[in-house]
Amino acid sequence: EDAAYPRLLREISDPPVVLYVRGEFAEQDKLAVAIVGSRHATSYGLGQAEALAASLARAGLTIVSGLARGIDQRAHSGALAAGGRTLAVLGSGLLNIYPAEHRRLADEVAQHGALVSELALHAEPLASMFPRRNRLLSGLCLGVIVVEAADRSGALITARHALEQGREVFAVPGRIDSRMSRGCHQLIRDGAMLIRSADDVLEALGPLVEPVATSAGSTLRHPAELALNELERRVLDCIESEPTLVDQIVAASGLEASQVLATLSVLEMRKLISRCGGQFVTRR
Repeated sequence: EDAAYPRLLREISDPPVVLYVRGEFAEQDKLAVAIVGSRHATSYGLGQAEALAASLARAGLTIVSGLARGIDQRAHSGALAAGGRTLAVLGSGLLNIYPAEHRRLADEVAQHGALVSELALHAEPLASMFPRRNRLLSGLCLGVIVVEAADRSGALITARHALEQGREVFAVPGRIDSRMSRGCHQLIRDGAMLIRSADDVLEALGPLVEPVATSAGSTLRHPAELALNELERRVLDCIESEPTLVDQIVAASGLEASQVLATLSVLEMRKLISRCGGQFVTRR
């Protein structure tokens, strides 16, 4: 019942009754994506995880991962390097950081986001707890990105939880002969979205259940709005949820009609607006 309890997590079928947090949640965390993958990732996978995390964090998304070696570590580091927020969901207690060499990283995450666990403060990192932990990892997010995963990777468990929770599932393709890419390729064959960049993720995430206030003071209804430039944002802000006349948008934006018409086409391609016939458009 605590107001600080994440709304997305409250929606899953078995949310934890108690959540231990070091750091704090922020409004921006409603716009979160998880980046997960192998602890034994290749240099390609590590690079992709860090680059994706940095790009998405710069766009305004919170990056969620599990503080493990490999992909998780690079996801947290990429978000921090970009000046973004990141959440780490632990399979141990908050006072028993695992692996121990990530204690310094855990401190940084707590300063720029939060460490989260449903386990008692000194709980040991038992192998049986990590699969159950993964439901929280996906539950905190709008979608899950799997960067590298072997056939039986724990990241695939997180992807399964995401599907069960109605979240988006994304996968980064790799070499067809790489054991570390088999899990991702299977996810893609099963319907996960293949992603090449942060823009693919922003465009694929659906409309938000409720608008989210950003640190810049604007209000978002769709994650794809994070990728808009100043001109596109200016035009979008002039469009209502009810049908809006194009002439009204021209007058409200102070732009030339040709600029508004060109920008409306871009917004329509990004699936942020719909044409209502004639000279009317509406926000999705």
